[in-house]
Amino acid sequence: MASAKTTVEVDGRTLQLTNLDKVLYPETGFTKGEVIDYYAKVAEVLLPRLADRLLTRKRWPDGTGSGSFFEKNKPRGTPDWVRTELMAEHGDDGVEYVVAEGLPTLVWLANLAALELHVPQWKVGPRGGVLDADLVVFDLDPGAPADIIDCCDVATALRQILEADGLTAYAKTSGNKGAQLYVPIEPASSRRTSAYAKRLADQLAEALPDLVVSSMERKQRTGKVFIDWSQNNAAKTTIAPYSLRGVARPTVSTPVTWDEVSSAERAADLTFVAADVLERIGDVGDLLADVDAKARPLP
Repeated sequence: MASAKTTVEVDGRTLQLTNLDKVLYPETGFTKGEVIDYYAKVAEVLLPRLADRLLTRKRWPDGTGSGSFFEKNKPRGTPDWVRTELMAEHGDDGVEYVVAEGLPTLVWLANLAALELHVPQWKVGPRGGVLDADLVVFDLDPGAPADIIDCCDVATALRQILEADGLTAYAKTSGNKGAQLYVPIEPASSRRTSAYAKRLADQLAEALPDLVVSSMERKQRTGKVFIDWSQNNAAKTTIAPYSLRGVARPTVSTPVTWDEVSSAERAADLTFVAADVLERIGDVGDLLADVDAKARPLP
């Protein structure tokens, strides 16, 4: 049976959308049409976080109750107006990535059920070529029974160290179980950012051994928060701010204030679905709006 198609104009581009009534989040009934609508409405704050970054997408063609796959290379049938960049570094030689430059690309990706958008901590230049990292990222991964509230304690401790080094930290939920800190920096090699993140992770693991672990060994993580410093490796990506997650409900990796970090008492306080995020943006705007302006040199 042929899929139902709808033709739309998005910023001068003609797109064919398919199966808008298809449920992609079975637990809540959230449809592909609602996914597309979310990404269209959040584009103004999402696109700056994707600008000039190579996109790794995670797709759920039949919804989050079924299988998924990561996609790096541009898919077959990519429109010629979608920006792509051929990767020639960091082990991905020959991979032609998508770069989201505007709303039409976001809508096109959402129609492909690309629920999750992952990006590296560096950008590509206007003529191609990899630039140095402009972010240090700390991925806080709780090992059960630890949860995002424990991540908040670790985030606060990290923030204090970062501020002592003259750096500004921004907190966001992962949209799943954990949280992340974004630290804008003046461009530096991924080797330097990884070394810096590891040093801080090791420092906290030593200072707070009952709460923090910086080792890659999974058996050490039970009941603790793993500070994943390896996300700064040039070959790694992190879930983008404002991206949906492919879990049971349409939760979102959501920027949060430090007041929210300090006042949260249970995981539900820091769990936001698509509708919550759109309402938050209307109320408080983009909490990451000044990230680029806060870039400072690594110590």
